[in-house]
Amino acid sequence: MKEFGYQRPGKVREALTLVAGEDGARFLGGGTNLVDLMKDGIERPTRLVDVRRLPLDGVRAAPDGGLVIGATTTNSDLAAHPEVRRRYPALSQAVLAGASGQLRNMATVGGNLLQRTRCGYFADPSQPCNRRMPGSGCSALAGEHHNHAILGWSEHCVATHPSDMAVALTAFDAVVHYETLDGRHEIPLSAFYPPVGETPQQETVLPPGALITAVALPAAAAGPRSCYRKVRERASYAFATVSVAAALDIEDGLVRGVRIALGGLASRPWRAHTAESALRDAPATADRFGAAADAELSAARPLRDTAYKVTLARNLIKAVLTELAHRAE
Repeated sequence: MKEFGYQRPGKVREALTLVAGEDGARFLGGGTNLVDLMKDGIERPTRLVDVRRLPLDGVRAAPDGGLVIGATTTNSDLAAHPEVRRRYPALSQAVLAGASGQLRNMATVGGNLLQRTRCGYFADPSQPCNRRMPGSGCSALAGEHHNHAILGWSEHCVATHPSDMAVALTAFDAVVHYETLDGRHEIPLSAFYPPVGETPQQETVLPPGALITAVALPAAAAGPRSCYRKVRERASYAFATVSVAAALDIEDGLVRGVRIALGGLASRPWRAHTAESALRDAPATADRFGAAADAELSAARPLRDTAYKVTLARNLIKAVLTELAHRAE
């Protein structure tokens, strides 16, 4: 491992100053992704700025009635928070599905949003990878890609986004708060991850040296009828093959409100706007749920070994929405 500097500031401004102007500086939260990448030689920071002493943890009420989640809040604390469990249950379920207990105790909310793809070619310095070395090519296109993207990919990258938490946050219209030396800023999570396009190495729209300080959940997105379901290759800790975060409001047998986000299918959490539009004011029936899933997945472009994901995603969307409809009864 390459030698690096290490500092542990107590104030946000101090942390921002420590990384300013140094391309190799990185913020360190729980380290559950970054440290692994350092061991593999994928990340080679010149300086680590540990943010765990910063006053950025905890979950508090927002002025609009929503919740504000501090960036250094651990995944375990987030999943167990009574207001998260009561008002945004899909988020709690997604966090619990995302990692082992040991990892959840270390991992932070801000770090979770910034974790990098788990594509095997990205993690192997001997293989071409446009995310790791722009212009070198995408080995997964013709290689091992059975767990890769079917939506929104390009010939430059077919990897999927690894975060379960981010899928649920996308369904709830979360907003990311961050700071730079210029001040405080915010951006909807739906715009936080750019399309993969020709620049897969640009994984977020955060400016250099920016520090995530919180994630806000709007009150309008709250509701007890939401859930997160994840299909994975083994029952223990594993990344999603396909996942669905959904919330459903039904009145007089009709869908009055619906939120759907998908994981394991694209380079970023995929908000299923087409399916949502097809369902609003429609009968809350299994057939309609299946038709809405078909409409969303009509844009899928399976690779050689990923066609099964279309069927799997369709069935999972239908099953989750049907379960939520039964709860409404």
